[in-house]
Amino acid sequence: MRIAIVTDAWSPQVNGVVRTLQAVRAELERQGHQVLIVSPDLFYSVPCPTYPEIRLAFASTGAVGKMLSDFAPQAIHLATEGPVCLAARRWCLGHEFPFTTAYHTQFPDYVSARTGVNPDWVWRYIRWFHAPAQSILASTPSIAATLAAHGLVNVRHWGRGVDLATFSSHIAPDPVIGALPGPIQLYVGRVAVEKNIEAFLATSHPGTKVVVGDGPARAALTAKFPAVKFLGPRFGADLAAAYAAADVFVFPSRTDTFGLVMIEALACGVPVAAYPVTGPVDVLNDQVGAMAEDLDLAILIALKKDRSACAAYGRGFTWEASARQFLSALVPLDISVRHDEAMAA
Repeated sequence: MRIAIVTDAWSPQVNGVVRTLQAVRAELERQGHQVLIVSPDLFYSVPCPTYPEIRLAFASTGAVGKMLSDFAPQAIHLATEGPVCLAARRWCLGHEFPFTTAYHTQFPDYVSARTGVNPDWVWRYIRWFHAPAQSILASTPSIAATLAAHGLVNVRHWGRGVDLATFSSHIAPDPVIGALPGPIQLYVGRVAVEKNIEAFLATSHPGTKVVVGDGPARAALTAKFPAVKFLGPRFGADLAAAYAAADVFVFPSRTDTFGLVMIEALACGVPVAAYPVTGPVDVLNDQVGAMAEDLDLAILIALKKDRSACAAYGRGFTWEASARQFLSALVPLDISVRHDEAMAA
């Protein structure tokens, strides 16, 4: 198939949405599909207010539509709710092309955390954006239920995977992290207010707290918590070695839809401590993690989990299965008729 994926999140951004799209694209291409990515780097863009790492693209409907027409996709997927996907949405609706969307991010909660805006106002936009989609892809049953509660019921499951060639229990631990006083409690991800990292850094469990990642809150948190080791971003084998050196992975977010880093940590044999919220409640079980409103208690319980059980569980998440679910949710276009009409318009 020729598959067009339109997204407002793409490299050089580093987040779960980008990593998911990159991994699924690679798997689709490995299977022989052709994939077009329409992303902000193809257009003039400006930094997003309060979140400069995100670029807001000035993407016109005509420019995005021409890219799609030239590619002549057999299916179109809109991955995010930003300006590039808005342009693609207008073009698809104008030509009566079916498309799918995805709900990757608890966008109303993120906007509320960063700006104080009432999340109910943002949900109005979310409902409007996704309502025309033939299906909305969601990573967990909890997110599907959240969407249904807001009137969006045409939801299909799209899980996540782990690069098992990179993240496994056979990876040698990072020697510098491993030499720190234990137990080593690790966070990996964006260092930003919506990730609720301060809740982790304020816990009192003995040992060393390590943060891998970068973001707008890093400077303030480094100053407030001088005992914490902030190591900056890591990728690939370096990231896997950081996971392998940890005794517990702490996931303090209350707003993530899944939490890709959790299954990467599990694949490396590291148990997870988290709050009992969307994401962790769908990903974890009692054998591989602990969830509690008292994060100190969750850490204490998670430290007792069997690492081999964690690794075995983490190996169950593959990008091959994720790509298969993505493909099954796509809605084919009648390209023999509709693309001729679109290209002539």
